[in-house]
Amino acid sequence: MNDTTAPEPGSHTDDRTALESLVDEWLTLPDVAEALGTPVSKVRGLVSERTLVGIKRGERNTFQVPAVFLVTDDGAPHVLGTLRGTVLVLSDVGLDDAAILRWLFETEPSIGSSPIRELRAGRRAEVRRVAQALL
Repeated sequence: MNDTTAPEPGSHTDDRTALESLVDEWLTLPDVAEALGTPVSKVRGLVSERTLVGIKRGERNTFQVPAVFLVTDDGAPHVLGTLRGTVLVLSDVGLDDAAILRWLFETEPSIGSSPIRELRAGRRAEVRRVAQALL
């Protein structure tokens, strides 16, 4: 694809481009490890088990995850607990990681907000209901 050709809607490139405007802050795996106070190997495990999801991005094409996936609602930083189940549902409907991230961060008309905002507000059931309806 040359620089004058727009990506096809729904394409992997289109998802990545949209993510740059949707996600305010990204963290590398070492950044996540530091925030959680855990080794990078443990963070890689969180990615492997789908507790965290991200994409390769930036100048150095490093794997990064949205910072909003980390929460401190009980004083200690941790990964948003409802993220993994939602990611698994979205994977089951056939979305790749870039498309999953895009779905999480774009406003979902049926809930009037972005799914990630709703997950952070504790509305897991509604988000998963909408995600399952994508089948």
